[in-house]
Amino acid sequence: MDGLGNWKVYMVRCADNTFYTGITTDLDRRISEHNGGRRGARYTRSRRPVELVYSEPAATRGCAARREWQIKALTVSEKKALIDAVGSVQFKVTVD
Repeated sequence: MDGLGNWKVYMVRCADNTFYTGITTDLDRRISEHNGGRRGARYTRSRRPVELVYSEPAATRGCAARREWQIKALTVSEKKALIDAVGSVQFKVTVD
């Protein structure tokens, strides 16, 4: 696992083309919750279906939450650039 924890920071694109950013320890479960369960975020409930467009690992829950905050602070064009720069849904990064 290269010293990284099980936490992930992720971004989904909603049906209305907006982005939602969150953290989880289980991406598959969380995306399923966003797309159909009652446990999906309130924001995504009216914007289904959602599609996973970005994720990155985080060492701890605290690191994941800090990175989530950083991503949420980005403009839409900066979020799109981040997604485009990665070129895939998941990559490795060292998070302090």
